[in-house]
Amino acid sequence: MSHLTYYAYKGVGERNQKQYQYSQAVRIGDRIECAGQGGWNPETGVIHREINAQIDQAFENVELNLKDAGGKGWDQVFRVVSYHVPINNEAIDAMVQNFKKWCPNHNPIWTVIGVPRLGEDDMRVEIEVVAHIPEESK
Repeated sequence: MSHLTYYAYKGVGERNQKQYQYSQAVRIGDRIECAGQGGWNPETGVIHREINAQIDQAFENVELNLKDAGGKGWDQVFRVVSYHVPINNEAIDAMVQNFKKWCPNHNPIWTVIGVPRLGEDDMRVEIEVVAHIPEESK
């Protein structure tokens, strides 16, 4: 698919691209689609143990990923899918608090899914997003 542009941010993004053969984001016309972002330190890959810290870091990693792919960040996100191990009120509350912080001027659509396991043993959250990048902001 040579007409698409793929991105992998420094640190974990580049490591995962080499080790697992996938990219962190792809530009498709006026959209950026992001692979699921977990609560890992983007430089070292160390995963926070506590769920609130993981969710906070996952939101930061989404911001990093979008900007690495040429977007402006959460302001352009219109679709969110979050995967949780386990799905509980603490996780939902942490997601809502982060939406209030990162998306103060809009409410993206959101799908929440509880799953038995994510990509790494200590992962408790993974957040996928799609952002719209208007022509004038390129």
